Amino acid sequence: MLNNTKIKALKPKEKMYRVTDGYGLVIEIKPTGKKIWRYRCRINGLATMFTLGHYPTVTLAEARRARDELSEQIRAGIDPRIPPEVPEIEEVVTFEAVYRDWFKHNETSWSESYAKDVDERCSNHLLPYLGYKNIKGIMPSDLIQIFKRIEGGGKLNMLKKVRGYASRVFRYAVGMGYCNFDPARDLPNDIFQKEKPVRYAHVTDPKELGLIMRKIEVYNGTFYVRMALRMAPHVFLRPSELVSIQWDDVDFDERVIRIKPHRMKMKRSHLVPMSSQVYDILLECHDIRTSKPYVFEGPRLSFSHITPDSLRVALRKLNISSDDLTTHGFRHIASTLLNEQGWPPDAIEKQLSHEDRNKIRATYNQAEYLDTRREMMQAWSDYLVSLM
Repeated sequence: MLNNTKIKALKPKEKMYRVTDGYGLVIEIKPTGKKIWRYRCRINGLATMFTLGHYPTVTLAEARRARDELSEQIRAGIDPRIPPEVPEIEEVVTFEAVYRDWFKHNETSWSESYAKDVDERCSNHLLPYLGYKNIKGIMPSDLIQIFKRIEGGGKLNMLKKVRGYASRVFRYAVGMGYCNFDPARDLPNDIFQKEKPVRYAHVTDPKELGLIMRKIEVYNGTFYVRMALRMAPHVFLRPSELVSIQWDDVDFDERVIRIKPHRMKMKRSHLVPMSSQVYDILLECHDIRTSKPYVFEGPRLSFSHITPDSLRVALRKLNISSDDLTTHGFRHIASTLLNEQGWPPDAIEKQLSHEDRNKIRATYNQAEYLDTRREMMQAWSDYLVSLM
């Protein structure tokens, strides 16, 4: 066996030669004087040689230790010539990263106000608790904690909305290959309190409706609020849809209001036939039109329209309580009484812009029942006037 004294005494010769230490370890002396450690062995019956380094950089002890390690691997059935597989490092995709992708992907199809609402709700209720987590590792129990926190604050409608947003983000993640399932999908409804149905106060007695119409007619508030309030009972629009009508929507020649999809709750374009009463209201607004795009302009220094809440405030100033009527209640009045008067339910629902469950039918013809709706809208306005 070799020792350091013997190794130092090895001199170069005209040809390379090797000296054995033992158990396959040899030192190779080159004609240049370089000394190299080699390990000779057999793998699967074939002679093989490993280079272990140069002497004295690699000492005798280090060379023997390297030989022993290689020998152990070979006995264990491992071929040292084959580099070990390096496990792939899984890229961590966070919930917030997926949420941002999902939001950006859908934002262009949403109205500005809806996009703002979605981002505010998710930023307040989801991202602080899930944003930093690997989306693949989020479990139903994580979501239950979040939803229970919202429920504990009594915000049941917010719970419903946030739960829906979370599910949509996870379904997007499944589709993009970031995770394997939607943990919000199978949460049982029974573990959460049920939201009470919203009831929009409204009247159905013709005498009470007539009294309300007479009060609206004499409202002496600001011009645009007054005109929007007078128009509200005639057009079946949601308050936010009514106050945001633009002059580009108004076609006096065809006597129709064409509201663009992004301003409708159901994100579909909507046609409102003008009765003669609605036509006159719009014409009166047009007579004092400014450069602003909105029919019902906001305050003088504002570039927006009046707010939906301004209609509610106007009703309260007329001593019409929230128990008797909300601005949304005009739609329910029209639906109830028009059905009682025998108008086709499909025409009524279409004019209310209620979602048609038959998507193909809903998109086939946005002007469905338009002739019937023109007749119905004029008859409805005439009926309202007759009650005054």
